[in-house]
Amino acid sequence: MLRIRLARFGAKKRPHYHIVVANAEAPRDGRFLEQVGTYNPQHPIERQSIALDRVDHWISMGAQPTERVRKILSAYRNAKKAA
Repeated sequence: MLRIRLARFGAKKRPHYHIVVANAEAPRDGRFLEQVGTYNPQHPIERQSIALDRVDHWISMGAQPTERVRKILSAYRNAKKAA
């Protein structure tokens, strides 16, 4: 099963995440199929970069986003709609 999830990068106490499509059994920061965006919790949602077309493509192929990624995508879509 494919998951759209966060892979942690960045320094200690200063996380930075990549939003990736990976096999559900793969390690958190391990092998992934495609990076579809980045997320930095220290910046507002408008400054994040997420390829919504690629996310929608992977969801149509059966990938399931994690709960945290689902919330990030929802906030990002609402921010883009408002802008």
